[in-house]
Order: sequence, then structure tokens, then C-alpha cells
Amino acid sequence: MQERLQKVLARAGLGSRRQVEDWIREGRVQVNGRPAKLGQKVSGRERILVDGRRVRLAESEPVAGEVIAYHKPVGEVCSRKDPEGRRTVFASLPKPRAGRWISVGRLDINTAGLLLFTTDGELAHRLMHPSQEIEREYAVRILGSVDPAIPERLVQGVELEDGFARFTAVEESGGTGANRWYHVIIKEGRNREVRRLWESQGLTVSRLARVRYGPVILERGLRPGKWRPLSFRERHQLYRAAGLAERRSGKK
Repeated sequence: MQERLQKVLARAGLGSRRQVEDWIREGRVQVNGRPAKLGQKVSGRERILVDGRRVRLAESEPVAGEVIAYHKPVGEVCSRKDPEGRRTVFASLPKPRAGRWISVGRLDINTAGLLLFTTDGELAHRLMHPSQEIEREYAVRILGSVDPAIPERLVQGVELEDGFARFTAVEESGGTGANRWYHVIIKEGRNREVRRLWESQGLTVSRLARVRYGPVILERGLRPGKWRPLSFRERHQLYRAAGLAERRSGKK
């Protein structure tokens, strides 16, 4: 059976499907000695090169991709390499059994909390795609008082510079003095969207942390800079949320 090249390479753990599509457009992928074309179908028996390196696809039935949860601290960047020499989230991750880690979305340098990493590029692609409407939950600390009408307005939606945006839920969760805490849920991952929604109301976010991505929750025991593998149940729920059938694995 033939499948689209970007899907095959993503499933092999080379990158997300979107990343692989960019590589194909840039001419970095060859199939049987010729530049690959976007949407090209392959059987897996072809000679495939990425940046001149041979990609060997497993002929046997693939196992389920690895998935881990990582507690990102403030100050780390989500790039593999940083030109400014700042610490990256990848520096704290274990070496995967096969392929390489793909980040499911990003968090900016000043945002802490849950990051998911997987070696399954197709899973990463589905989890990040807006059509899946995967919930992301954040704990937000707001500096100053919040007019009671503002949370309702942010649920109804406002116009940002890159289009209409909204929270699906806003819930006050305490706080003292000048700071108030809220938990918000959003179903997309545009750049700094949570911060920009609050800032559109003239408010300042003084602290932000992602506490849930889909069915996976950031546990209190997972300290900043540490990671843990997802349980069999969590992984199964994540594949189901992404609309994918989980591939076989010898471990539970």
C-alpha cells in the first residue's frame, strides 16, 4: 500500500508532517535520486534521502511512538538549538529508542508547564492541527483587578491582530493582594494567544503555566525540568483524541 511521503516520514519520527512538508518544498528530500514532490506517494521500498542521508523505513509493523510529558521551566526555549545560547527544552530529554523527539506545540520562554514530546510525527501533527480542537488548559496570574465582564467577553471572543480568538472557558481560582489566578481553556495554539487575549483587555499576565494538554495533566509531583513517560492509558487516550488508531507496542 502506498502512502503520502510526508506521512511516512512523519510516522518514522523524522519530524511533524508540517516540518516534512517544508523540507520537501525546500528540496531537502529525494526519492530514488529525484527531488521529492509534495503529495508524492511511496511504498516504503524506495531509496529516500533527507539532507543527503538515507532514511531506512522499518519493513515490519511499527510499534507505538514514544510519548513523554515534560515540565518546562521559565527560561528555556523550545528550539533544538538557540543562537543566543539559552538552554533548550531538548537538553533535558532522554534519548528516544528510535527517531527523534518532536515537540507537540511550543511554549514561549516566559511560560512554564506541560509540554508533550513524541517520536510519532503523525501524532504530533494531529494533536497540533486546529481541526482536532484539542483542549489546552492554562493557569494564569493576572496583575490587578479584573472587571467581572471581562471573562465573559473573552469567552465570547475578541479580534486580535491575526484574527478572531476566544477562550472556551474562564474560571477564577483565587489569589491574594494584587494578583488573581484564573484557569482558562483554549482549543488552538497560536503564538502567545493566551497572553494576547488578556492583554486585549488592558490586563497584564504576570505568570502563565500550561497545566493540561488534551487528556494529559501536569502532575504536581513532576518538578520543573523533569519528564516522565505517559502511561499506557494516557497514550491510548491521546491517540484517540488525535483521531488515530494506536499502533502496537510490546509494553503497557
